[in-house]
Amino acid sequence: MTEADIRKPFDSLWRNCDFFQEAQALEGQVFRAVKNRRTIRFEIDGAGYFMKYHGPTAWSEILKNLFQFKLPVLGASNEYEAIRLLESLHIDTMKISAYAVKGNMPAGLHSFLITEELKNRISLEDFCRNWKDMPPDPALKNALIKNLANVCSLMHNSGLNHRDCYLCHFLLNEELFKQGTISLTVLDLHRAQIRKQIPRRMRIKDLAGIFFSSMDLGLTKRDALRFIAEYEKRKKLSPRLWRSVLTAAARLYRKEYGRNCPYAI
Repeated sequence: MTEADIRKPFDSLWRNCDFFQEAQALEGQVFRAVKNRRTIRFEIDGAGYFMKYHGPTAWSEILKNLFQFKLPVLGASNEYEAIRLLESLHIDTMKISAYAVKGNMPAGLHSFLITEELKNRISLEDFCRNWKDMPPDPALKNALIKNLANVCSLMHNSGLNHRDCYLCHFLLNEELFKQGTISLTVLDLHRAQIRKQIPRRMRIKDLAGIFFSSMDLGLTKRDALRFIAEYEKRKKLSPRLWRSVLTAAARLYRKEYGRNCPYAI
């Protein structure tokens, strides 16, 4: 099996070439190199790109994940399909430049995904970092909360769960923000899953990640309820589910910091 989606400028640069040989030959700043995955940043004609190259996954690693009731990440396909789904929902995300996968057996797959470098973006984790000591304008805070909730709601109700759903993976477009528009970009989708309907536990996991990563920002119960109200505009969820979300978020906080979360909802 071989699939490829090669776009500019690589459709011209790699014409009549072996895509995988060309991708493996790329050199640049290494951001991550673990086991079978390598992430690098490189430039072509002054434009920046990021590539994630996935090599074969050992059967021992696949079985270990399955025994832990986790679906292993076997290549770039998850991220590629997630990006395409977000594009169809008009949610800003990474821009695909090149993608290819080859192989038949799960442990023998080779794949890569190249995306354009995102410019003029700041993560919500960094943008909101000082809110506890320097509270933001209430209108700005409310707008960001509603925008984030809306993105999460669209994402989940389309059948996509992120699996690394933290504020650091939502970027604010600074250029549009200066013009008075709030636009969030979703990234780091290599573990994302797409189904007709996401399981309850995966919805809880994603939402707990959002609440966990916002617990040191000086937010209030009213802020949490504002997020919930906006999220539920498309689908009403039970109070029991939200209690599970908040319990999971508090558990994450205790595990990470060794103390109780700073507020109880």
